Amino acid sequence: MTIRVFLVDDQQLVRSGFRMLVDSQRDMTVVGESGDGADAVQQLAVTAADVVLMDIRMPRLDGVEATRSITARGDLPRVVVLTTFDLDEHVFAAIKAGAAAFLLKDALPEDLLTAIRVVHAGDSVVAPSTTRRLLDRFAAELPDPVTAAPDERIAGLTDREREVLVHVGRGRSNHEIAADLVVAEATVKTHIGRLLAKTGSRDRVQLVVLAYETGLARTT
Repeated sequence: MTIRVFLVDDQQLVRSGFRMLVDSQRDMTVVGESGDGADAVQQLAVTAADVVLMDIRMPRLDGVEATRSITARGDLPRVVVLTTFDLDEHVFAAIKAGAAAFLLKDALPEDLLTAIRVVHAGDSVVAPSTTRRLLDRFAAELPDPVTAAPDERIAGLTDREREVLVHVGRGRSNHEIAADLVVAEATVKTHIGRLLAKTGSRDRVQLVVLAYETGLARTT
């Protein structure tokens, strides 16, 4: 199956680079591109795409609002947000708007290609370095998990599930969580499945958002 990728970035040179990279893969093809969010939303209404590579800061309609409009239509396409170091607050907003992944623009080509495949398969990608910076930037605004009122969204979680959610919030992979907790990776997958079901989260990225909003991501 060929993964249909749509490119959204206001820099032609950036789009050209992404197009060359994506089209070099046997299982991927670029089906369209746009230089601003408003045009992207219009094109994607009539263009079948599986994954969108979405810039954040663009003319007419930024990547956050474009992501919100695109994801409101259904499960596809899935949006991968690309950011630079100074746009973290916009990335967090885009994730809340429905983005399935976020990566830094200076990510290795193989990491971007892997992210496209993972997102297409229905999973999510969270860059640990960006997750760490998000936590550092918003730490003062996050609720204190000790003094804050209990959040109903996590009230039914077991201690182990809360522990796994903390790790997910920090951008840890299943393999890394398994190593940290000294359990099998399959056990971690089971816990994450239960977290998704209990909290009503769509995917792993939404669990990261939940960990932030409830203050669990601050747990040391």
